[in-house]
Amino acid sequence: MLQNGPIYAKNGRKEEIGPKMNSEEKRQALIHQLSQESQPIGLQEILEKLGEGFAERTVRRWLSQMIQDGLVEVYGTKRATKYTLAKQAEGRTVISNSCFTSKSKKVIQSLQRPQVERDPVTYSDRWFESYKPNVTHYIPLNLRQKLYVAGKRFQQEEPAGTYANQIFNRLLIDLSYNSSRLEGNTYSLLDTERLLLEGTSAAGKLDEETTMILNHKEAIRHLVETAPKLEVSKEIICRLHHLLSDGLLEARYSGKVRDHAVRVTSSTYIPFEDPKQLQIRLQHIAEKAALIVDPYEQSLFLLIHISYLQAFSDVNKRTARLAANIPLIKNNLVPLSFNEIEKNDYISAVIAIYELQDVGPLLDLYLFSYMRTCAVYAITIKAMGFDEIRVRYRAERRAILRDIITFRLIGQEMREHVVRLSMKLVKEEDRKAFEEDVLEDLKEMDQSRIAGLGVSIDELNGWIHLRDEHKEP
Repeated sequence: MLQNGPIYAKNGRKEEIGPKMNSEEKRQALIHQLSQESQPIGLQEILEKLGEGFAERTVRRWLSQMIQDGLVEVYGTKRATKYTLAKQAEGRTVISNSCFTSKSKKVIQSLQRPQVERDPVTYSDRWFESYKPNVTHYIPLNLRQKLYVAGKRFQQEEPAGTYANQIFNRLLIDLSYNSSRLEGNTYSLLDTERLLLEGTSAAGKLDEETTMILNHKEAIRHLVETAPKLEVSKEIICRLHHLLSDGLLEARYSGKVRDHAVRVTSSTYIPFEDPKQLQIRLQHIAEKAALIVDPYEQSLFLLIHISYLQAFSDVNKRTARLAANIPLIKNNLVPLSFNEIEKNDYISAVIAIYELQDVGPLLDLYLFSYMRTCAVYAITIKAMGFDEIRVRYRAERRAILRDIITFRLIGQEMREHVVRLSMKLVKEEDRKAFEEDVLEDLKEMDQSRIAGLGVSIDELNGWIHLRDEHKEP
């Protein structure tokens, strides 16, 4: 909390001023506090959170002026009055995250000026073309090495997506929650977990918020399940957009490049309008990204340029955040969940790209969040008791289960099939554990376990009936 400062006389009245903050800095602190609230908040609660040194009448006056300026919205009357930051005020708050370098802070501060004082800008082909894959780097070599040391999880090469499968539920919850939170979604982390794992939506939440989180679930699941054949392409970018925007946009705009103009809130950036040009540039982004060898450089490149192009009518930044995970999931590195990033810091960093083509602030957030995520996930894995064989041979195990159910194999014939295929598909040192996993799955098989097997309920019931008749296994 702020300490009590000296009392100054102004117009014959006394008012407390904090020792390290002038009036404008306090006003910005008020805006910042409002930006951190997921729900409208009352005056007394605002004052408690601001701490000592903020006079009630001054804060009330600032709020009144902000309402007139369109920066703050008000709900209720008298003692029930509550305040919330208006959407158009996003990006005008003070810099809040200590992960920013002094250089990045100066960049962001230059963007705090009113929009009328900043020059309008549009998409820069010159900036995009200046990037040469594996020659140009947004992430310096020493930082890429640092990321790799923190994010590498296996000493030997494993099938693509092995690690993401290992921490799937944690990734699903963290990435869905944080990516949605950066869009203003008010679901809590606990509510997000209940929705994703139990299917229970939070009371009082908008259908749009629920859909946003469930769409993240489908997009993340797609990335993880297709990891072995996953490649950066225009098609996968559009597929991610479709999964993330399904039910939130008109069907004709879901997964497809827009055919109309869009404007970016809180920025002077004016994206391209011509759909043909957008198609061409999105293709160029995918092609250039696919040439980048380093997974972290490829990840940040996708995060930057999908956001920058604004190829879709909405859901561009969400698509960029999921696409940034393609090289990480594919290479069995810790995914990027955007943990501990504040919404307004993220918006400011993206606007720095829109208006200045300066990647510094977003790189700072990327590094900060990724290192924190690596530390948390390392602890998570230790607590899970991970079955490496199940994850490594997930596809092979499912194929055998599908064969057994489809061809209605039971008893000795079933066991021989498991052994025969495991000899073809599994390393010798892993076969015993693999066969035990398959037989355990068959023993516990029911309708809740056939997802992803390509088996119908009727086929399953027929096999279970036959197995139980022969008291198998």
